[in-house]
Amino acid sequence: MSSIVIVGTQWGDEGKGKIVDLLTGKTDLVVRYQGGNNAGHTVVFGGNTYVLHLVPSGIFHPGKTAVLGNGVVIDPAALLEEIGYLKDHGVSVEGRLKVSDQAHLIMPYHKAFDKLRESLKGAGKIGTTGRGIGPAYEDKAGRSGVRFCDFLPENRKGLGERLKSILEEKNVLLKSHFHSDQLFDVDTVLAGAAAQYEKLKPFICDTSLLVNEALEQGRNVMFEGAQGTLLDVDHGTYPYVTSSSTAAGGACTGSGVGPTRIQKVVGITKAYTTRVGEGPFPTEETGTPVAETLQKRGHEVGATTGRIRRCGWFDGVAVRQAARLNGMTHLAITKLDVMDTLDSVNVCVAYQDEQGNRLHSLPHWLGGSGRKITPVYEEMPGWACSTRGITRLEDMPKLARRYVDRLSELAGVPIALISTGPSREETIFLEDLF
Repeated sequence: MSSIVIVGTQWGDEGKGKIVDLLTGKTDLVVRYQGGNNAGHTVVFGGNTYVLHLVPSGIFHPGKTAVLGNGVVIDPAALLEEIGYLKDHGVSVEGRLKVSDQAHLIMPYHKAFDKLRESLKGAGKIGTTGRGIGPAYEDKAGRSGVRFCDFLPENRKGLGERLKSILEEKNVLLKSHFHSDQLFDVDTVLAGAAAQYEKLKPFICDTSLLVNEALEQGRNVMFEGAQGTLLDVDHGTYPYVTSSSTAAGGACTGSGVGPTRIQKVVGITKAYTTRVGEGPFPTEETGTPVAETLQKRGHEVGATTGRIRRCGWFDGVAVRQAARLNGMTHLAITKLDVMDTLDSVNVCVAYQDEQGNRLHSLPHWLGGSGRKITPVYEEMPGWACSTRGITRLEDMPKLARRYVDRLSELAGVPIALISTGPSREETIFLEDLF
């Protein structure tokens, strides 16, 4: 039995979808443990590109089970749409997709609050997707959330009474604080959610029990996070973070397994750095040829938002911090080929604050203080030749290999695989993780 957690080491968009897809071949269950439909997972195989937002990308492998754990917040309409998308592409989900009965629902009013709040913040906006993820997690923590198990026939009456109380408060806020005409009727909201529940009911079960039984039976389980470590609500660049625990520790609470069940943690990192939305980004290149090269060659557009990703040099300090926070055992490097045309490359090895002090960790105050830090770079020669599609380490250009070795050294974690292109085949495997 092997159990592996896949985490992003940066601000998301590191290529976790491809890595999960690659490793699913030796996995029995793939478990998504946090986030919602605010994160896109892109998978390329057979000459086609597929994008998912909720269902783990392991669903594309026949016979594998994809699980949405209790830590995920689920928009039922979005999940039904994604199930339809998979069926349209010839992917069967019956008996293979499992949804936690403890997962909280993103309700229509959550999306309304998300968009209204962001619109009022102006220049201080966080850069959310407007899909209701934050408000849904707020209600979960505030003990006023709605779960799938609340829709069981014997629980409907209690849900209706609770939802009536919830909407009374929500409507007062919408009208008095946001001056919105968009108010919510309890019967309409309940009927809509109940109808969606009936369609999803065949997929809903106790996924914590399912996953633990699989582990006890000696089956291979992979836990998949969304976003990245630097967006973790506790350890990211707060307040420019998501609303859940994106780090490896979140895999336990978000799927209902104990920490002693986890054997390996694989951190995914791009060979450079990107970020979508607002927030600090020490190594960002703005309006430079490097930024343009990375954006264009890396096709750096958000799979969920359609927004162009901000691009910059590899941040060794931030990735080393992610390695510590996640207890990473292995590193997977993606998009190395994007940097093939650069004559020289920079790697951030430290920061310097406004007082000239050298910093070797990402300051916790960075997101909310308005203070700035400057990256301290180590310049390395570029390899100026193609690494696209290379599948053997010995075929990699010497300078490219020197570069990835330096990234591993800075992270303090050995490399398990290197992605040299978007498709499954374009990968160098250095270790069999299972």
